[in-house]
Amino acid sequence: MRYAISLVGLLAGTASATWIFPQARNFIYIVPDGYGQASQTMARDYISLLRNGENPSAPFSIRLGADDLVIGTVQTLASDNLITDSAASATAFGCGVKTYNNAIAVDNDGQPVGSILEAAKMEGFKTGLVVTSTINHATPACYAAHVANRNSYEKIAEHEIGYSHPLGSQVDILMGGGRCYFKPKSDSTSCRSDDIDLFKYAEKKGFRVMQDRKGFDELKMGTSKAAKLPYIGLFNDDQMMYEIDRSRKPEQEPSLLEMVETALVSLDRATKLTWRGYFLMIEASRIDHAGHANDPAAHLHDTIMYNDVMTFVREWIDKHPDTMMMSAADHECGGLTLNGFNPLPLKSVSMSIEEVGRLWSSFNGTSAEKRSYLSSTILPGYGLSGLSDSEIDTIFRNNNLGSDLTKRLSSKAGVNWSSGGHTASDITLHGYGSGWRGGNLKADMAGNWDNTQLPGYIEGVLKVKMDKVTAKLRKAGTEWLGKRSVGGPDHIHKH
Repeated sequence: MRYAISLVGLLAGTASATWIFPQARNFIYIVPDGYGQASQTMARDYISLLRNGENPSAPFSIRLGADDLVIGTVQTLASDNLITDSAASATAFGCGVKTYNNAIAVDNDGQPVGSILEAAKMEGFKTGLVVTSTINHATPACYAAHVANRNSYEKIAEHEIGYSHPLGSQVDILMGGGRCYFKPKSDSTSCRSDDIDLFKYAEKKGFRVMQDRKGFDELKMGTSKAAKLPYIGLFNDDQMMYEIDRSRKPEQEPSLLEMVETALVSLDRATKLTWRGYFLMIEASRIDHAGHANDPAAHLHDTIMYNDVMTFVREWIDKHPDTMMMSAADHECGGLTLNGFNPLPLKSVSMSIEEVGRLWSSFNGTSAEKRSYLSSTILPGYGLSGLSDSEIDTIFRNNNLGSDLTKRLSSKAGVNWSSGGHTASDITLHGYGSGWRGGNLKADMAGNWDNTQLPGYIEGVLKVKMDKVTAKLRKAGTEWLGKRSVGGPDHIHKH
């Protein structure tokens, strides 16, 4: 069903007449994709219980990184649906335009619209995208690419590195997953249907290219030469690992916090002696994916990582007071509620349901061996030790671990999901600035906003104009935008 949604009164893409617009050199925007208030409560209560001796009858509440940074709320609807996808929402957050689900930085008529990142780049700011999804997924795409359909993954990758973007490369730092879309089809691990080698193109344009943890560690060493812009680091062919899985294999991929710290150090060094600063978009992408999977443990640990990033960014801003930050999810995912809630059973979980699926599908053996593997490895790893033989037999016979195990674990912790998709709930707006900037930010952004209004505030703070980018983009026509109806590859989920 489609909804004709009037934008009258939404002030789409316009500034509030009451905004003070404190000026800052740098702006950080953080997206906890799929995160809602119940996500934060679950994470806070879990950490609190671990610190109070695990006694749920005598709880005390600690504060996580995002708790003290709440300043308002945000509406998220798309132009064609009361429930948004990440593409329409990121176009709103990134470009200030209300559009249809699946649209990547184009309006309802399929015309390109400039993003806040591109507007910053046009005025001489350095820019970065740091995510845990594929780098060409919907949210990061809306800041540096323009396509009619979010499933145009090959074209999005081209735009992000500047290969077929009318204005050339717009991003100085690209970090996340999605490595396979930057390799030519001659590479056995490529996801492309052509022979375009975007990593080779990036190198010709002066990018440092990293494709593994070793490359990231060399960058992170800290020398000015090692951290010189521009660079691209993609550490997984698909999405990066859930934090619950990555934390057991830190030698394989950097964490979101590590990538954020490295990016900020690089951007700070590159702009320290310049008039203009930087714009950085960070996405804690996989909170959303865990919501879609109804996986409480994966959702919990990626939410905790988001809070760790918020703590770090707040401390960074205190040391770099010419920097400001806002953070809001693109939407809530999963319809998460907490009834009969006790998150302590999640403590024994050591893998995501995604990792369970990988292990299960790759195990080869007889039926008896596979049942034994389920009992000895899979169930304990997912926090479900102690099931009866009949319960194990039922799970084995159903052979639908994704549904069976997540339902059992969620029930055990009193975590309830009303959906495997997004919801229409308003989401929380967080923000921070040091000293008077923080005071002005709170005064400006207290209240309820449409998602299209947020980039208008960043425009005012950085003194840039998205309309200038839009005008330049539209001179290039529309052939480069691709088609509105595109079939996406099976292994990249539409979130």
